[in-house]
Amino acid sequence: MEFNSLGKDKLMSQINVTPLVDVMLVLLIIFMVAAPMMQSGIEVDLPKIEASAITSHDEPIVISIDRRLRIYMGKKRVKQRDLKKKLAAIQKTRGEISVLLKADEKVSYGTVVRTMAEIRKGGVTKIGMVTEPINIR
Repeated sequence: MEFNSLGKDKLMSQINVTPLVDVMLVLLIIFMVAAPMMQSGIEVDLPKIEASAITSHDEPIVISIDRRLRIYMGKKRVKQRDLKKKLAAIQKTRGEISVLLKADEKVSYGTVVRTMAEIRKGGVTKIGMVTEPINIR
């Protein structure tokens, strides 16, 4: 208890923020370490090119083609012939969508073009290709 100049009792309470800061710093470190691991999608070796990034306000749908020519929408495997139906259904519910196409660099040009054609048949007009940037030093 502390006495003020008038002699009356006055309680002073303070919050110890040290434990709070400790917990927040630990959480910050955990999120910084875990964030790079949270990338979704299928692992593909992307070709390296020099180009600018595409900016978009909506979350694009990621379609991946791995080196075994398997096609994935997000993490779910789909057949090339089913892309048109699935994208058309998504477009009906969400409106205009954009698609990012990730193809392993070992995948033939013809396979990529056929996949892009199926995406276009599904009504998608915004298609972007995902690549790795070239490190120029």
